Amino acid sequence: MIHPDTELKFINHEIGYGVVATKFIPKGTITWSLDKLDRIFTPLEIIDMDEIYKNIISKYTFRDKCGNFILCWDNGRYVNHSFRSNCITTAYEFELAVRDIHAGEELTDDYGYLNVTEPFDCLPEKWSRRKRVNPDDPIYYHKNWDKKLRGAFKEFINVKQPLKELIDAEVYRKCLAISQGEARMDSVLTCYYPGSNNLIEDSSISIG
Repeated sequence: MIHPDTELKFINHEIGYGVVATKFIPKGTITWSLDKLDRIFTPLEIIDMDEIYKNIISKYTFRDKCGNFILCWDNGRYVNHSFRSNCITTAYEFELAVRDIHAGEELTDDYGYLNVTEPFDCLPEKWSRRKRVNPDDPIYYHKNWDKKLRGAFKEFINVKQPLKELIDAEVYRKCLAISQGEARMDSVLTCYYPGSNNLIEDSSISIG
């Protein structure tokens, strides 16, 4: 589920639609969480789908650490890519704002940690030398993402968390402990699916 203080908005003809904050969302806020309405598809389930459904899976899903495809039921599926994303996934099935997000600002993810199945080129960004998202990006960039997340977790306990009720109670207690410096944060690398760069045989799926 995407943060409630967001809306779907047309960005431009090159990007299409994106998710934009309607109110200030401070650093350390959970911006998205996996919930019971999100659909989880195994690779074998996708193989037997008609092409029209495979195209939807290709456009709107990401892969978890097990290689399953996650289709968000709400506007979360429209969050766009940026190499300098203001949201980063965690090992706890939710994403955190790693800097303040102001009203009118687009929420973004680095697709590098979403286990894409093949490389793809991105629109150029003046603040990044990276030009392409690759399946093995977590191996090379997880330390940078972890550093940003550790900074965000320091604020976790100090900000309102509208999506708190979606988080498992034990997981939430651990996150509070991380925020207070009493527990170690698990790395983004734990979300990495090593088989991401292996296309599903005969499925014609290319997630990117």
